[in-house]
Amino acid sequence: MSDSACSLIERYDLLLLDLDGVVYRGPEAVPGAPDQLLRARDAGAELLFVTNNAARTPEQVAQHLTELGIVTGAGDVVTSAQAAAGLLAARLPAGAPVFLLGGEGLRAACLEVGLTPVTDPDAAPQAVVSGFGPQMPWQRAIDGAILINAGLPWVAANTDGSFPTERGLAPGHGALVELLSRFTGVTPSVAGKPDRPLFDEALRRFPGARALMIGDRLDTDIAGARAAGLDSLLVLTGVDDLDAVAAAPQSQRPTFVGTDLGALFEPVPHREGDQAPARLGALASEGRGTVAP
Repeated sequence: MSDSACSLIERYDLLLLDLDGVVYRGPEAVPGAPDQLLRARDAGAELLFVTNNAARTPEQVAQHLTELGIVTGAGDVVTSAQAAAGLLAARLPAGAPVFLLGGEGLRAACLEVGLTPVTDPDAAPQAVVSGFGPQMPWQRAIDGAILINAGLPWVAANTDGSFPTERGLAPGHGALVELLSRFTGVTPSVAGKPDRPLFDEALRRFPGARALMIGDRLDTDIAGARAAGLDSLLVLTGVDDLDAVAAAPQSQRPTFVGTDLGALFEPVPHREGDQAPARLGALASEGRGTVAP
């Protein structure tokens, strides 16, 4: 075993950041997150915002982050909608119509890769693509279910069961995926976390970087990082807590656990071969919770 006491921001030069529950909750920033991310940039880290939310375009996400004080360009945002559209573009001819079960983020991602998003089931779609779209009419879900049941291939942006809001947890796109799967008996190809396509899309932008995935969900952010061979930091500002970490299977164990993004700057020994995540900052000093080995 080898020990070192440098901070995470000294070990990693690329931070892959989940958004909901890590950087913001709904329209509001997680307390302290903007200042901590600006500090990370000042220390030389690249920030890449990696989100399973397929409803908004990268431009809209970047604008929201900029309004929160984190100046961000669309190229610094990677969405599950982009990963889903990329999967379909690799399988379908240029310009192919795809039936859209989602919002503007998914529509824009399809156009970006040369596909034609349609909402008319009689427009001869060659596939169905789905993602979070809170304004989507129920009739479109019915039409999509009929198309999937008839044999069209289906790509889902993600399978998140919930997402945090300022008023509490809300049902995510996974609820629709479960409904469609139950009706059709079909399991979709999934682009977002914890599956690889979203991570592959992100890492292509910074080849060779030492990347750390930061998230608030064990079953998506952390499981996805492990599957992609990345170290991870779970922050306790969103969905999962220390009790969830203690009960998590090995496939969902983070490398590090911290109260919030301030954990990036705390010195921490990293003992190679340890099975339990290292607890950082206030968690270590206060001894809160138990993490099983």
